[in-house]
Amino acid sequence: MIKYTKFFITFLLAVATLSARSQTTQTTSSPYSRYGLGDLTPGVLPQNAAMGGVATATNRINGYMSINPLNPSSYSQIRTMAIDAGLYGTRVNYSQNGQDSKTDANFSISHITFAVPITKKSAISFGLLPYSQLGYNYRQTIKGFGTASPIDTNTVNYRYNGEGGLTKAYFGYGIGVGKHITVGANLSYIWGNLKQTQSTELPNLPGALNSRIEDNNSISGLNYDFGAQYNIDFSSTKRLTLGYSASASSKLNTQNSYIVSQYLLNSQGVSSLPVDSVINRQGVHNKIQLPQINHFGVSYQEEGKYLVGVDYSIGKWSNYSIGGVNQGLLDSKTLNIGGQITPNRDAIGNYWATIDYRLGAIFNQSYLNVSNPDNTGFTNIKTTALTFGLGLPLRPYYTNTYYKINISAEVGQRGTLKGGLIKENYINLRIGFTLNDRWFQKLKFD
Repeated sequence: MIKYTKFFITFLLAVATLSARSQTTQTTSSPYSRYGLGDLTPGVLPQNAAMGGVATATNRINGYMSINPLNPSSYSQIRTMAIDAGLYGTRVNYSQNGQDSKTDANFSISHITFAVPITKKSAISFGLLPYSQLGYNYRQTIKGFGTASPIDTNTVNYRYNGEGGLTKAYFGYGIGVGKHITVGANLSYIWGNLKQTQSTELPNLPGALNSRIEDNNSISGLNYDFGAQYNIDFSSTKRLTLGYSASASSKLNTQNSYIVSQYLLNSQGVSSLPVDSVINRQGVHNKIQLPQINHFGVSYQEEGKYLVGVDYSIGKWSNYSIGGVNQGLLDSKTLNIGGQITPNRDAIGNYWATIDYRLGAIFNQSYLNVSNPDNTGFTNIKTTALTFGLGLPLRPYYTNTYYKINISAEVGQRGTLKGGLIKENYINLRIGFTLNDRWFQKLKFD
């Protein structure tokens, strides 16, 4: 009973912590998070992230009960109680026009997930994951602005600011059907706030009215995922797995407030309180149409030794709309390649041989089609990254209760300098703690 009580207290604390995180903690500083729902998180835990995000066709990674929310059919492989909680950090250098502009770093709690076996072929999983991140603060300055004659020498500053994010709470079930097939589904509740501000200022014109647009959205709604895996066992340890999962198209509710106001700047460039509200719309309800995202994967592993896999994902973001109005996004495409090797999982007296060594790569064509600042057209924003990481066991695999620390690093580049755009060179760090314990198994005595 004490263990059960601790279990539920831990979960309730996690709910409170991640709920607060979604509202107050900024975990990105990217100008590209301005578009769509912000920077979408991949939905994989550190052990999969270290392998390039390969997850669609993985379940028992090296024999451990690994929670994999990306494909709920994988829950059917859970044989013991499992908990996974972690942290996420990022450091990004932004450059434009060939020059470094600034460097930002953010750190936060990333996830907490649970899985509990129900029968020998089924299990449930539930937890909290980040869905998207919104956070940016940058300025664009245009000189010689205006149409006066002679040439107008005024300067206009466009300031863009955004903060917030969406969090996903999910409950899922996976079950084995026959000898080779597993199926599963997640029901998720997504919620959070996205706050965006755009200001237009004329700093060299004393007394000029400057304008500010404040666009705030409170978002909530249900979404569901489903998936299947087909496992082909060549021996008791060698397995080929084919996987498919999808996040279904669904609608989220949004309550919007939209305010356009005018204000003055003092001699130090500090804005005053609004002197006039041009538009003030409060409590406008709309629907956000989320697209279907399809994941395809294949993996091969020899349990206790190695695993390799490939994923390919397509997101139909060209169908994304707000209030029935298409938002002009592109379909996203992602290729994930990766794997891990464990020299000797069961080694005694050689800790280094029991570590999982992981490596991978990510090639992403995002849904962003951004207008070039130099007015040369539009550019699809792409990301290329290498990943690597370690799985550090804290107790031997063959014990009833075993722990593992999973560390993942992602080193990549997003965007381009062409067209006057911003290029991001980043490092993402994920740290997860995995616990497998036979909490719900009854002890037998002779």
